[in-house]
Amino acid sequence: MTRILRPEQEIGPSPGVWQSLGSILLASWLNILLLFIPVSWALHFAFAGEKDTVIFVCSFLAIIPLAKLLAFATDELSLRVGKTLAGLLNATLIISLVKCELQIVQSALVGSILSNLLLVLGLCFFAGGIRFQEQGFGQMASQLDSSLLAISVISVLLPAAYHFSVVNAIQNDETSDILNVSHGTSIILLFIYISYLVFKLFSHASLYTDEGEDKIKSTRYGVKKHQDEPAMEPQNTGMASSATSTSVAHRAEDDRDTESGSADPKEEEAKQPQMGVWVTVGLLNVVTVLVAITAECLVDSIDGMMSNSPFSKEFLEVILLPILCHISDDVTIVRTSVQDELNLSIDITVGSSIQMSLVVIPFTVTLGWIMGKPMTLLFDPYESVAMFLAVITVNYVVQDGKSNWAEGMILMCLYVILCVTFWFYPGNNPSGDLFATCV
Repeated sequence: MTRILRPEQEIGPSPGVWQSLGSILLASWLNILLLFIPVSWALHFAFAGEKDTVIFVCSFLAIIPLAKLLAFATDELSLRVGKTLAGLLNATLIISLVKCELQIVQSALVGSILSNLLLVLGLCFFAGGIRFQEQGFGQMASQLDSSLLAISVISVLLPAAYHFSVVNAIQNDETSDILNVSHGTSIILLFIYISYLVFKLFSHASLYTDEGEDKIKSTRYGVKKHQDEPAMEPQNTGMASSATSTSVAHRAEDDRDTESGSADPKEEEAKQPQMGVWVTVGLLNVVTVLVAITAECLVDSIDGMMSNSPFSKEFLEVILLPILCHISDDVTIVRTSVQDELNLSIDITVGSSIQMSLVVIPFTVTLGWIMGKPMTLLFDPYESVAMFLAVITVNYVVQDGKSNWAEGMILMCLYVILCVTFWFYPGNNPSGDLFATCV
């Protein structure tokens, strides 16, 4: 997970090499799981095809701390170069694309979007709703984000509709058409995301701050919500009215300080990096290589493990992998909503889904185009419909600019329903027959 640094926020001095290495070691308690890296490699090269379940479990446990370190390094790098250049793809997806496991790539991308929009956002609304009766966030920004998600879903549904509508088309012609449509649409989606960045970072940056004009203030249980009513005091009570207004302002300021922790203004101005620039770049390179090798072990063991599994392969790819790979980050995001920083929680969850749908998916299609792999926007129709339902539900939930625990429960329950269906869903790969030439 990466965050956008405010334009006026300064960056503190970079720490030394030894201090940077110490920050890496103490970045998370999940680093203990790094011991599974050599174990998974040894099992893969010694018992490939024989102990696939054990190899999968060890590889998966090894990827969890690597993903955490990758996010940590990406956060540090984003302080210098910005969120967009900090990293776009998970190495697992790249390895799957190279090995032509296109369905794994597509299912993992859809699963990440569903997890962010329904599970994580639902947990944020629910956890924040336990402490606050209502929590507010930027309404205009949320509506724009919902529109962007809708466009991304439409770009996935249209190729599927085209595929199932042109039933009498010659296969070679349809294959070429689907590829051309996917390539053209991907370029347009990337252009939309660039425009969105200009909107968010420059032209309308004020909409994405905690002090946005359209943000509704959060209210605690047992506290009456103040209504914006015109002042009706007589003219001769101006001094009393002024004193009363000053007292109310001080009380409101004290309440805000109590709820948000009253951060030091200097902390708002300067962000202290935990690693030096070169250590950050080195960590990114090392972790990327480790993830690439470990992900290859993971991908190779999936088919063998699923032969003895009680659940479907779709459940593994769409539900389990996205949840377990990002569980530590998800806990942090939920904690921010409890601290009445719901704007930040929404920015990370919805923003990650937008980045996934408008950058990662089209960039993966473009990368497959460059590599000669037939990666398209023709997804599993059931996965596409599930993503459409998630976007529509989130759009209804955020349209009023405020949240409560019931709305969070609705999002989580929808995710549980999808989990139940994916448990039994065998999967349908419409591009399997079209692109049987993948090597």
